[in-house]
Amino acid sequence: MMGSPPAPPARRLGALAVFLLALFLAAPWGVDCGYNVASVAGSKNRLRARLELAGGGGGAAPELGPDVRRLSLTARQPVKHTRLAITCLETDSRLHVRITDADHPRWEVPQDVIPRPSPDSFLAATRPGGGRVLSTATSDLTFAIHTCPFRFTVTRRSTGDVLFDTTPNLVFKDRYLELTSSLPPPGRASLYGLGEQTKRTFRLQRNDTFTLWNSDIAAGNVDLNLYGSHPFYMDVRSGGGGGGGAAHGVLLLNSNGMDVIYGGSYVTYKVIGGVLDFYFFAGPSPLAVVDQYTQLIGRPAPMPYWSFGFHQCRYGYKNVADLEGVVAGYAKARIPLEVMWTDIDYMDAYKDFTLDPVNFPADRMRPFVDRLHRNGQKFVVIIDPGINVNTTYGTFVRAMKQDIFLKWNGSNYLGVVWPGNVYFPDFLNPRAAEFWAREIAAFRRTLPVDGLWVDMNEISNFVDPPPLNAIDDPPYRINNSGVRRPINNKTVPASAVHYGGVAEYDAHNLFGFLEARATHDALLRDTGRRPFVLSRSTFVGSGRYTAHWTGDNAATWEDLHYSINTMLSFGLFGIPMIGADICGFGGNTTEELCSRWIQLGAFYPFSRDHSAIGTVRRELYLWESVARSARKALGLRYRLLPYLYTLMYEAHTTGAPIARPLFFSYPGDVETYGIDRQFLLGRGVLVSPVLEPGATTVTAYFPAGRWFSLYDFSLAVATKTGKRVTLPAPVDTVNVHVAGGNILTLQQPALTSSRVRQSVVHLLVALADDGTATGDLFLDDGESPEMAGPRSRWSQIKFSGATESGGGVVRVRSHVVHDSYAPSRTMAIGKVVLMGLRSPAPPKGFAVYANGVQVNASTAVGGAAGSPEKGALGVAHVSGLTLVVGQEFDLKVVMTY
Repeated sequence: MMGSPPAPPARRLGALAVFLLALFLAAPWGVDCGYNVASVAGSKNRLRARLELAGGGGGAAPELGPDVRRLSLTARQPVKHTRLAITCLETDSRLHVRITDADHPRWEVPQDVIPRPSPDSFLAATRPGGGRVLSTATSDLTFAIHTCPFRFTVTRRSTGDVLFDTTPNLVFKDRYLELTSSLPPPGRASLYGLGEQTKRTFRLQRNDTFTLWNSDIAAGNVDLNLYGSHPFYMDVRSGGGGGGGAAHGVLLLNSNGMDVIYGGSYVTYKVIGGVLDFYFFAGPSPLAVVDQYTQLIGRPAPMPYWSFGFHQCRYGYKNVADLEGVVAGYAKARIPLEVMWTDIDYMDAYKDFTLDPVNFPADRMRPFVDRLHRNGQKFVVIIDPGINVNTTYGTFVRAMKQDIFLKWNGSNYLGVVWPGNVYFPDFLNPRAAEFWAREIAAFRRTLPVDGLWVDMNEISNFVDPPPLNAIDDPPYRINNSGVRRPINNKTVPASAVHYGGVAEYDAHNLFGFLEARATHDALLRDTGRRPFVLSRSTFVGSGRYTAHWTGDNAATWEDLHYSINTMLSFGLFGIPMIGADICGFGGNTTEELCSRWIQLGAFYPFSRDHSAIGTVRRELYLWESVARSARKALGLRYRLLPYLYTLMYEAHTTGAPIARPLFFSYPGDVETYGIDRQFLLGRGVLVSPVLEPGATTVTAYFPAGRWFSLYDFSLAVATKTGKRVTLPAPVDTVNVHVAGGNILTLQQPALTSSRVRQSVVHLLVALADDGTATGDLFLDDGESPEMAGPRSRWSQIKFSGATESGGGVVRVRSHVVHDSYAPSRTMAIGKVVLMGLRSPAPPKGFAVYANGVQVNASTAVGGAAGSPEKGALGVAHVSGLTLVVGQEFDLKVVMTY
């Protein structure tokens, strides 16, 4: 035990230390409890506490195994502690608490998956009798240990709000860990994240159970564990001492299977291995939380510019002529097509790195891909991890020589997937990544694909391996597939062994991450260009290497809506390049559903049409009504490509999602917390899709401010408090609005992004109520490995707009932050559109000045008649400009009356 209570702290400790001392003095020292705090040791920026099993050592739930008798709690700097209370932070905004067996090493997420300070060096640096008081005045997070029964709390210093409050029932066994945190009264905490699951709502609902065990379960199934594992949630608080809107994040960095139960008033973790390794992120804004989270897990990988175009795929394309017909169909219909994909049909007997010699022979495929490239289009193919056991198959022979396969019961584990019998590469083995890179490079000599799609990497297995030993059937059964299905079912056995003796039981959820990383690195090495990888299975930090799609959804109206929830969740997880199969993958879509789906899907960060074999074809040109919707929605998407790509830069540098829930921009508006039928692109482009059949209107929520249509630039809504508005939604139109206060950079629509990039630039200035607006533009070649790195060429320009002289003058300025990308010096802004102007009467004319010199620009205005806002002029188009993007300018528009 810790001995007698210490003497009262000196005056300099302040009110916080006195409060924590009171907690200590009130502790029931003679009461038996789960674990007692036995000792605390620390140095200036290290801390370790020892916990000992109490109550005679009987432990809880003996059927789940014996309790670990001694635990070690570690925390990182800067550290403030008395013998009773500890504040332990890795940064001013991140607090790290790790609880593990004090006497025996346990499995943890490897350092090369999530690089972080080594626990070994951390423990070696601690010393007993460290300083009793250390300052943490710069942090808003406070961590306190409560001694008996042991529990800990995490509190926001500025408001006193308790963010994480564990109950005394900590359970720590070899293969079962349980910890519960209380939450504030219902309604104060709104939680988001924890996945991957298809959910009916974006905000977590009371009594939801989130099972994390990567599985090949179709995304059309609701509330089941799917392809990825992300034990992270964001909590947005309403009310309380801070007035509402403060957000924080919680990560349990653990790759073992688990159930996370959200009970409304609590969160309970039930984990079948590893350690309790918690990270807390202070926020307080939602954007700050994802910034802090991705500082730890890794920033999202930059995606190539072309990947923001429209993609077309189908499982079931018959031959090269079929592919050629699809490309021609899009061109004839004048619908943008950026990337053509093929599913497993192109392979020889479904074997990786092969081509079907009859239907997709190399002498037909290579010219097809070359034609795509000449037209500014790209080509992506699928690969699966399973390598066919076949001595005539070169990839298999080479893999056997390198001995890179997953082991089981003394030999390579034999599974069954599309090619038949397969072995699975063990990507924990460094030789496997080398093998994978060589196979990709050799395949690209035959067919120069532009990206790779890694599928079935949960790992999916068509057989159920029998149990070999106890870890194939742990004492606690997680709710796998919603029916507590054995963890071996439809995957490789938990008793399989990876390189270094690591059990699949521990590393299962990492496989997709490891394969995506190996694929990303292989493409980078072979091409020297920015890789594009799409992975079905993901884990914490996968966004550093891959994009993701929501998996095998269904062609239903419900799945159309659910796609928004999954997209928003993956933005929280640090994987901003996310989308769903447009028009639905499984089942037969309908003309109306497909039309409405492309209206939504045109604004997914990753926009791809994909469908299952045996279902009706659904290329966008097959129905004229769908083609009209596609031309309109994708036309706007392609105009917005400079904006979307700038959001990619923001995501890569700060972790900010591309597609965001409304509360990211309006955290103080509690009405936004439950909205999941709309979303934002960046901070201010609002997409409000139709999600029901037969609808010709949509009811949308508009937070406080001005909102302008991106189709005709009219002022659609102006509200001081936020309100719901019913909008017309014609069969070929999706409602897209921009919030006042934003400046968007647009280019002209075309059928490929390379042609868009050659077009003139328009600047869209949406003025807020106070007459101001700001915006950003990031430019580079779209394919250099680094985005804004020291070895790349790039430009960043910031725009600002403001009204002067009572609204009769509008000034738009640019500031060049960085300019090493040469094309920015020839790229011209030919038109500026000003929205939200106020005028007491229609102006008689305009005078336009660029850098103090009057220019002969043409102007056109919209009248105030019918405007939702009294006194609003509406919109002014200033054309005929030649403002160079890479040179700073000061544009002044003066209205005369």
